[in-house]
Amino acid sequence: MYNLKKGFMSCDNWKKNVIVFLASQNISLIGSILVQYAISWYIVLQTQSGLMVSISILCGFLPTFLVSPFAGVWADRFNKKMIIVIADSAIALSTLLLAVIFMLGLGEIWLLFIVSIIRSLGGGVQTPTINALIPHIIPSDKLMKINGANNSLQSIVSLVSPMLSGVLLSVSTIEYILFIDVFTALVAVTLLICFVKTDFEKSEEKQKVRYFHDLIEGIKYILSHKFIRIFFIYSALFFLLSSPLMFLTPLQVARSFGEEVWRLTTIEVAFSLGMILGGVLITLWGGFKRKMHTAVMASFFVAASTLALGIVPSFWLYSGIMVVIGVAIPVFSTPIMVLLQKNIEPTYMGRVFGVLSMLTSLITPLSMLGYGPLADYVKIEWILIVTGVLLIAFCFAMVGNKTIMTFEKKGQESPLNDSLT
Repeated sequence: MYNLKKGFMSCDNWKKNVIVFLASQNISLIGSILVQYAISWYIVLQTQSGLMVSISILCGFLPTFLVSPFAGVWADRFNKKMIIVIADSAIALSTLLLAVIFMLGLGEIWLLFIVSIIRSLGGGVQTPTINALIPHIIPSDKLMKINGANNSLQSIVSLVSPMLSGVLLSVSTIEYILFIDVFTALVAVTLLICFVKTDFEKSEEKQKVRYFHDLIEGIKYILSHKFIRIFFIYSALFFLLSSPLMFLTPLQVARSFGEEVWRLTTIEVAFSLGMILGGVLITLWGGFKRKMHTAVMASFFVAASTLALGIVPSFWLYSGIMVVIGVAIPVFSTPIMVLLQKNIEPTYMGRVFGVLSMLTSLITPLSMLGYGPLADYVKIEWILIVTGVLLIAFCFAMVGNKTIMTFEKKGQESPLNDSLT
């Protein structure tokens, strides 16, 4: 399939290989999102506490921070497919155990926190590995369209999953949702093992791994390239300011509009519908000639929408704004992902995405340690207004940064080199 020396070799079956791989990951995603909503809504509706929501988010992200740098090294050195299989299987096993405990009537909130930690560890291994694997099985000139199409597929999954989760929570108990995740993980792992070919991995398995040495080399690679370095700084600021948008909106809806599960389902469906439209848009349109221009435009929509969520008095208008945010997310993330996948050297791909995952999983829980308790004393609407204004200022700062905005003008469409420093 892929040879690190020769590049992507012509193969009539690459499309079939990619379809099966993406299908396996999206099947697994169905169960994961069901469990994600089940745990999140269960905690919100049972406690209505900003502190408990913050603890949940901490359990869901901090372990990812701890494991991501090592996961990046593993992704660069070992069989990527088997890493994904092992991580998905570990997540499914912990979910199965939780389901059994709840069926026995022994379920407690703290058990949800523990399983969230295990799922976060598995996700921290999976995410950089998947991002590192994709450029190896997809030709470079197809990355934008395939990533865009995959975003649309994931958005469809994200559209259906909260509706299904809402129905299941209304008519049954949480353990049935947990069992669905176990089943989807089993199907995904079977497809990955039996039908996805990654022959290039064989040459990587024999490489000697020196974890801290390899991690330090990956960090040095990031720091030595001005674009990646500055992009990571901007990413950290974006995650910091957008955390209330991502995690406090369900709590805001429960407090300001009503505690009914259908309201929580509606905003998630609205967001997912927007994600589908955004994925279709970026797939058909492809964005502006310079990918960063597309990403910056989308970030302005996210910023303005965050501000609007703190102002609108109507639940249905609120849901409409969630559609806009959903459209903006894939229009923002797809060109960014393609830009990184095209320009990072293959031998550093896993480590760079590992550090990015680590950055995401550190900033979010740390910020929610402040935002969550604050939400118990200050109206969430005010938090969204302030962070929305700061996000708008952040967008203007991106526009004014020459390194970010002129990177592609320099003709960079190959692995980064020291000319950027």
